[in-house]
Amino acid sequence: MKITKDKVVSIHYRLSEEAGKELENNRDGLPMAYLHGHNNLLEALETQLEDLEKGDLKSVTLQAHEAYGTRKENAVQRVPIKHLVGKYKRLLPGMVVKVNTDRGAKNASIIKAGKFNVDLDMNHPLAGKTLVFDIEVMDVRDATDEEVQHGHAHGPGGHHH
Repeated sequence: MKITKDKVVSIHYRLSEEAGKELENNRDGLPMAYLHGHNNLLEALETQLEDLEKGDLKSVTLQAHEAYGTRKENAVQRVPIKHLVGKYKRLLPGMVVKVNTDRGAKNASIIKAGKFNVDLDMNHPLAGKTLVFDIEVMDVRDATDEEVQHGHAHGPGGHHH
């Protein structure tokens, strides 16, 4: 069965920077399941997976503009700590935190932490990077009506309600 719209696809992947530094890897755990054609992956990555089948291997290189965008140097903001989502024992430069914005919670990197405020880099942590995804397709199946209605995969490796 080929990967097309409304198929649930399970993949193992290794994500690395173009220079080879590994950023993520799910090969030792459950495959990640996603609903194809419903904006659950980066658009350029999803396009590259189209028509693959169970057992296929593919390496996909995405330039920054195809992945998480180019870095915006003016994307630094001072934010009251109370606007961070979750509890943090200690805030340190380089940590990735979630901050409430007018568009919902967003990841940001700490530049400097004070007693009441934190200076954040609001760029996505992977913005400006060329990324390489090494993908192994573990399974492809038809989505259920409920998965299509919800817009995501359910069950192991997917979303759980």
